Amino acid sequence: MSLNAERSYKMKLRDVENAFKYRRIPYPKRSVELIALLAISCTFFLFMHTNKLNSRLKEMEVKLQPSEFSALGLTGNHISGHDAGKHDDINTLHGTYQYLKSTGQLNNTPRAQLDTILFNRITKTGSEKMMELLKILGQRNNFEARRDVEGFYEVVLMHDAYAKNFLRTEVLNCSRANTYTKHVAFLDFDRLDEPWPIYINMVRDPIERLVSWFYYARAPWYLAERREVFGDAVKMPSIEWLKKDFNRCIEEHDPECVFEQMELGNLGDHRRQSLYLCGQVQEVCMPFNSHEAMQRAKKNVEEHYAVVGTWEDTNTTLSVLEGYVPRFFTGAKDEYYALKKKLGNVNRNVFRPTLSDKARVILSQNLTREIELYQFIRHRLYKQYIALQLDIDPKMRD
Repeated sequence: MSLNAERSYKMKLRDVENAFKYRRIPYPKRSVELIALLAISCTFFLFMHTNKLNSRLKEMEVKLQPSEFSALGLTGNHISGHDAGKHDDINTLHGTYQYLKSTGQLNNTPRAQLDTILFNRITKTGSEKMMELLKILGQRNNFEARRDVEGFYEVVLMHDAYAKNFLRTEVLNCSRANTYTKHVAFLDFDRLDEPWPIYINMVRDPIERLVSWFYYARAPWYLAERREVFGDAVKMPSIEWLKKDFNRCIEEHDPECVFEQMELGNLGDHRRQSLYLCGQVQEVCMPFNSHEAMQRAKKNVEEHYAVVGTWEDTNTTLSVLEGYVPRFFTGAKDEYYALKKKLGNVNRNVFRPTLSDKARVILSQNLTREIELYQFIRHRLYKQYIALQLDIDPKMRD
């Protein structure tokens, strides 16, 4: 074979090889669409599976931390980019300690100017239980547990002259360590030019609190006690009112169970937990579910309250009270659990029906700021508890 013939043969082989190498096989249009759909489906499946796996890993991460950290939800993902450079790794105990110490005023007790606790108790938060505990602790820790004189009407809001007289004749007139308990909105002692006591309070889930009050006000023993104390001033309600169901009251928009936003009346139905923490400025604190009232209440809790607890977190609350107000609450857990059966039944309504899902949704929509305030207070309580544990045992920070 000549050189030219051989070269021509090799070129033909190369052309055939290239033809197979770069050949294009036509596909029907529907087949192309099917392949694209399969590709999208696989991508979506992988995304969902990865996201679910990531969530499970985060749950495992929280479970591997101490229970207190889980309750607070402290992980590295909870620090914003703005804060990330200011703290050590939040997933270490030392980092958590530094983070807690830098996020708000946790211990207001040293700022008090009096050896007096003012428990301006919020209605339907288990304050009777706390009052019983204070009586017991008063005998143990050598202080006087006092309360206001029970009246037909609670004076929750006061003008300055009335408030000043109330403080001087009721709260500040005790010469020894003491506690004073009353249903009253937060009082600004700077504004009244009086020395500050140690403020404490208790809160409760806003929805559960409303349900509790609805049936508490209808309890036969409550009405009987009121009639016995105040006589004919207590008007007996109708049978229809006594038999009213809270779920139907909410779902049927009964006037008794309509919670209008920014509404100024209906103080007696105890819809405003925030009022007791917001204060005496009515134009700010009275509008129902107000953003401004919520913000002022948060500020007061941060700056003036030693502890705001909840019986929904009994152990945490008692531990924080013992740690932050030891003069009055040393031994609180021992005394509480020694009398748990007795204390647990104070003002408890065991016949209260269950709240329906529909009613709960409606209430959640109407109580947004009240719920946010409640969550803020619990978050602060958890921070106090964790910081307290780290203070007690410095080795935990390492």
